[in-house]
Amino acid sequence: MQQVNKMIHARQLKWMLYLLALLMLGAGFTPYQRIFLGLFLGASVSFFSVWLLQRKIRQFTESVATHGRIPALGTFSRMAASVLAVMLALRFDAYFHLIAVVIGLAAGYIIIFIDSFFTSLKD
Repeated sequence: MQQVNKMIHARQLKWMLYLLALLMLGAGFTPYQRIFLGLFLGASVSFFSVWLLQRKIRQFTESVATHGRIPALGTFSRMAASVLAVMLALRFDAYFHLIAVVIGLAAGYIIIFIDSFFTSLKD
């Protein structure tokens, strides 16, 4: 079971990296640089949040299996990172589109949802 979870997490992180690369290409080669940079900033923070959540879930399952102390899932850290991204977008509004940052913040969770949907269709 542990190996399956690692494969799922690796696949989701791979798709997040593909998305980040696609957003950078969009920022570099389209006239909508501000929007793509906002999406990139939000998706980068979302990538960090997904990575942190996966790490905390791994720690959580290990502690439950060994009947150890159950750690927190890092909700505050993920919310603080999101607030920091929005503050950066507000401070540097010439470079980042605020609505695009907010949409980008949901990118990681959308990828998790789509990945689990396609995985359930295969099974």
